Amino acid sequence: MQTCRLICAATVAAVSLWGADGTWPLDSVKGLQPINVKTEAATYKGKRAVRVIDASGPAPEGVAIISDSDFEDGTIEVDVAGAPSDGAAAAARGFIGIAFRVADGTHFECFYIRPTNGRADDQLRRNHSTQYISPPDYGWQKLRTENPGVYESYTDLETGVWTKIKVVVSGVTAKLYVNGASQPCLIVNDLKHGKSKGKIALWVGTGTDGYFSNLVVKKY
Repeated sequence: MQTCRLICAATVAAVSLWGADGTWPLDSVKGLQPINVKTEAATYKGKRAVRVIDASGPAPEGVAIISDSDFEDGTIEVDVAGAPSDGAAAAARGFIGIAFRVADGTHFECFYIRPTNGRADDQLRRNHSTQYISPPDYGWQKLRTENPGVYESYTDLETGVWTKIKVVVSGVTAKLYVNGASQPCLIVNDLKHGKSKGKIALWVGTGTDGYFSNLVVKKY
């Protein structure tokens, strides 16, 4: 009976932590599945975090999938800080964001930010501060070419500074909020994978040195 009570208590604890709502402090790499990235535990500007470094080579992006996650509709909040890595190409922007409804390392929905664009002197660059993508068929180039200005937008950003992003997903609609704003800075009403379900992943683009902390997921 004692063994049963211990097992049942452990099960209840697991459900309360990984059930309808989940909190990942992201203070270690335990439970992360890296694809085209390197991950390590770190402390960045006073916060315990997971450092995710692009190691994609010719690939356009990389992810660290949270193995215990399971997400369809709800909200995802996380603190991120991104900057171009040492030796990155001039076109690097510190691309960093969150992927959701992840089927594998190449099929997912994603919102990300380009921190170096947020306060650029070039207005066109500022207009490309946030981005939605849906690999493998809908990368940023295709979306920008076919629907200019629809899947990206401006928001105020600073490079290498902790930035809170929130993604709200319902059906085929997703909204991106930055730094606690009451209104979304980017709205997508036609998620390209349709109404689907999958895992959550930490996402970085080419030439990025990124940090993630305090992930909170609430399911509808």
